[in-house]
Amino acid sequence: MAKIENGRQSVDTRSIRTISSSHIDDESSLGSDSEINGFTSDRQTDKYGFIGGAQQYSETSAQDVPPAVLRQREVKWLDMLNHWDKWIIKRFDKVRLRCQKGIPPALRGRAWLYLSGGKVKKEQNQGKFQELDNQAGEPKWIDVIEKDLHRQFPFHEMFVSRGGHGQRDLFRVLKAYTVYRPEEGYCQAQAPIAAVLLMHMPAEEAFWGLVQICERYLPGYYSPGLEAIQLDGEILFALLRRVSPLAFRHLEKHKIDPILYMTEWFMCAFSRTLPWASVLRVWDMFLCDGVKIIFRVGLVLLKCMLGTREKLKACQGQYETMELLRAIEPRYMQEGFLVREILEVPVTARDVEREHHAQLKRWRKTRGELNSKPAPRMHGARHVMMSEPPGRQDLQQNPTIVVEVPPPKGKEEKKSKKKRSMKKPQTIMEIPNPYPLPTDPPPPPPPTDPPAPPPVRDHTIETAPQADTDSLQQPQQAPPTDRPPAEESPALQQSTQSLSSTELDTYL
Repeated sequence: MAKIENGRQSVDTRSIRTISSSHIDDESSLGSDSEINGFTSDRQTDKYGFIGGAQQYSETSAQDVPPAVLRQREVKWLDMLNHWDKWIIKRFDKVRLRCQKGIPPALRGRAWLYLSGGKVKKEQNQGKFQELDNQAGEPKWIDVIEKDLHRQFPFHEMFVSRGGHGQRDLFRVLKAYTVYRPEEGYCQAQAPIAAVLLMHMPAEEAFWGLVQICERYLPGYYSPGLEAIQLDGEILFALLRRVSPLAFRHLEKHKIDPILYMTEWFMCAFSRTLPWASVLRVWDMFLCDGVKIIFRVGLVLLKCMLGTREKLKACQGQYETMELLRAIEPRYMQEGFLVREILEVPVTARDVEREHHAQLKRWRKTRGELNSKPAPRMHGARHVMMSEPPGRQDLQQNPTIVVEVPPPKGKEEKKSKKKRSMKKPQTIMEIPNPYPLPTDPPPPPPPTDPPAPPPVRDHTIETAPQADTDSLQQPQQAPPTDRPPAEESPALQQSTQSLSSTELDTYL
């Protein structure tokens, strides 16, 4: 492990350096409180939050998606997240395809939490993170964690400031895990995993995402002895024989153990190796399909760097080969190229499991039983959900921003009621019966101008049209002198009389 650490520090601009190895001492103004978030006036932040370093955004290493395509993908992902259990169980191939295309940045944090099963874990353990966060923790782990905080993505705006909110949340998540799993404690490779999660979600959600990655996706990777990572190194070497025989024979010839070049790749899930756009795409597929994606990325890099005779001519020994693998050419890590190559590697989860059993049997013959026996590895989001079936309430989306609408005031409510009451009801026109019965009264004549008010009697059915409400409120005016007063016709008088029960039934 010491050789790997020394080799990591000797890497030039191809990997992110730590504060101590980038000639920035502890008293540097970078990250001090005298500057806003650790920035100087000449520093610019890319769209991922990096202000420098090898993982900063560049047009050559990333693929930009048109905004219209992003909006369409966001709508599709919102529909999937609202019906997550149905999509995972019935249409998982579609979920895998959308993860391969790339999760929209606005929904990546939420999607990662659902894919990893951290959402269900969080809902089933309400208040657990706060309980762990309030505990003091083991002093030996606290000291190691505090020393590692400033080494995690020192060129990212979230972690550039010493004692800033990013480093404080990272400390909380890592300390809570040591309390949650005291038998495992803290491993330095967990810090970049937690930091990547914190860039996309709050501390509590990042903690449960870290738990799922450590226990479901990469079980045993961070346990004392690192037996699981050594076993996966042998699996990678065996798979390389089938994918790139030329690279396999070269590494076998120079007796280069896989643990020398793949430890940081696998334990950090390539978060410290690839350009950031490629890291995000690899994580999208990794949380969907499991560890086989990590194996595929490693096989692609080995094949590209050692898979041709021209490449092998430049590295005639062990030292030259290790230097070549520490400085991977940027064109092989470009987002579009890398994703295409990953999808073309013929390695499935069944192949990984078959080789795992073969290497485990070989390990027991040569080294005996494993000291730590981790839980079975889950190959992707579907296996995670099948192992821990969620309840319907566990997948409900809780809004982080709640806007309270103030209730309407009393006066406004009264005004609205008055407006409703002032609306006049529509008058219903009476249609005369085209086939009258002999007992029916004759239809009334059309009213004169102004119409004469009909006499009001008790218990009568009025067939004449009602007078306008405005005319009732005004005093009755005398008819004009040049016209004689209109007399009530006998038919109108007959219509105002009460009907008997039989006549009423016939009439109705």
